[in-house]
Amino acid sequence: MSLTQRIARNTIIQIVGKVISTAIGLVVASMLFRYLGKEGYGNYTTVIVFLQFFGILVDMGLYIILTKKISEAGADIDSLVGNIFTIRLISAVLFLGLAPIIVLFFPYPHIIKVGVAFTSFSFLFITLNQILQGVFQKNLKMGWVTISEILGRLVLLIGTYLAIYAKKDLLTVLFMVVLGSFTNFIFTFLFSRKFVRIRLSFNFYVWKKVIWEAYPIALAILFNLVYFKADTIILSLFKSQADVGIYGAPYKILEVLTTFPAMFAGLTIPVLTYTYTKQDAERFKRVLRKAFDFLVLISLPMVVGTYFIAEPVINFIAGVEFAASAKVLQILIVATGIIFVGNLFGHTVVVINKQKQILWAYAAIAVISVVGYLIFIPKYSYFGAAWITVVSELLITLASIYVVWKNTKISPSLGLFSKAFLASIGMGTGLFFLTGQSLLVMMIGGGLIYLLILLLLKGFSKEMIKEIISLKSKDV
Repeated sequence: MSLTQRIARNTIIQIVGKVISTAIGLVVASMLFRYLGKEGYGNYTTVIVFLQFFGILVDMGLYIILTKKISEAGADIDSLVGNIFTIRLISAVLFLGLAPIIVLFFPYPHIIKVGVAFTSFSFLFITLNQILQGVFQKNLKMGWVTISEILGRLVLLIGTYLAIYAKKDLLTVLFMVVLGSFTNFIFTFLFSRKFVRIRLSFNFYVWKKVIWEAYPIALAILFNLVYFKADTIILSLFKSQADVGIYGAPYKILEVLTTFPAMFAGLTIPVLTYTYTKQDAERFKRVLRKAFDFLVLISLPMVVGTYFIAEPVINFIAGVEFAASAKVLQILIVATGIIFVGNLFGHTVVVINKQKQILWAYAAIAVISVVGYLIFIPKYSYFGAAWITVVSELLITLASIYVVWKNTKISPSLGLFSKAFLASIGMGTGLFFLTGQSLLVMMIGGGLIYLLILLLLKGFSKEMIKEIISLKSKDV
């Protein structure tokens, strides 16, 4: 089986699995929206986002470094996985252990503070699970990760249903979150033993090399953390938990959607790393541009379409109590579309070992974002938070594209972008006239209009479709 066939099959498995796990996640979210209400879901969101601060600190870029290094020729995979897993475990215990202490100094209700302590275990399992995914990425066997994720989501779904059925409080719901994360991790760990022996390793020479390579990513993630998560924390300090709930509902949709570009970019790392280290500039350029084109084909109609279906989407997922979230979703979906492209180029910066060059951008954007949040959230609440998020994501994406272009002279090809843009505008026009119809009719109708216009503009060809279906291309 050729490399392209394996990548294509791996991608399809992940997409199918991600659709299933996303559907389960949205069902769980819908149950929580209706059961907890705006204020209760605001408390839930505050707990999760507060811990995400510490969870992102734990990351330190180790997942990207592991995926990259074990994809290099002659890599000692067992040693790398064992040492990086140990670094991740120690950093997770240290940073996540700080969360229940630091939250005590925040003016939050008691249930949020207890919830942070409780749910920190969920983030421990999540962060350990993530580091192991690099092993499956390298071997193009993400099907095992998909199975683990679906099993974890099913446990979460059943547990959440039982908690709601028994009319339990937020802490019981959070316990089910912990249980779901544990299930996901334990199966990923067991499946990973098919490819690598995992044991705690303390080779400090390897630690030094990994940390030296990872620290620019860690700093970038730290700055990214500030502009990506500070909005909800600042909102929770200046506004009510009900406002946090209204913002949290569309933000949950954003987080669900952005798992796809992260997954797709992760799949491209081994190929981009291989072609870059082999100095195959032409193939590197082709892979990067094809990945960009694919993400554009998905992200542009998603942004335009969501503008017209935001209200029925929120009503369907969260209920009428969250009606105000629809306008927030119309804004945040723009940030989501930008993240689709930004994620790819952010990963590419790491592949070409230029992480240090982009630190200035992350630092500057972190400062701009925090200042923006502090100015606009007190005045405009969740609308201010949403627009500053859009600006932040746009700036960091442009910076990533610039760093890649500066070092490789490769820039995104805008030929397919223009066709996808025109098709999306046509789709938006069709959705305008379908306003008032059911959500299903609008989604199907909009999708068909987009595909038809794209086909007329030759945005994709029969050969391209055959290549995807048959998986017989000899090259990426």
